[in-house]
Amino acid sequence: MPDRGAELEALVDELAEHRAIADAWVAKSFTDQLVVLDARTAELPSEVTATLAEHGLRGANEVYDTEARSQSFAGSVDGVARHQFVDMRTRGEHQSYVVD
Repeated sequence: MPDRGAELEALVDELAEHRAIADAWVAKSFTDQLVVLDARTAELPSEVTATLAEHGLRGANEVYDTEARSQSFAGSVDGVARHQFVDMRTRGEHQSYVVD
């Protein structure tokens, strides 16, 4: 099985080439791996969200059951719309640190 981290890095490199995406990277929450996109427009193009879904990623707001209107919108930063997506293939497998 290929390294999932490497797969996600390749995906963000691909997505960063899209004209609507200002920046893209892989991040970690406490237990999950995330793909974060900074978009030049408030709404992500459908081809971007379709690509994310094909790779097993879902909007963080949807996954974490927040009351946000968007499945992925996390706010605006320096004039771009930040969106977060959870890797459902490895969800819950990460551990940021242990507290005794």
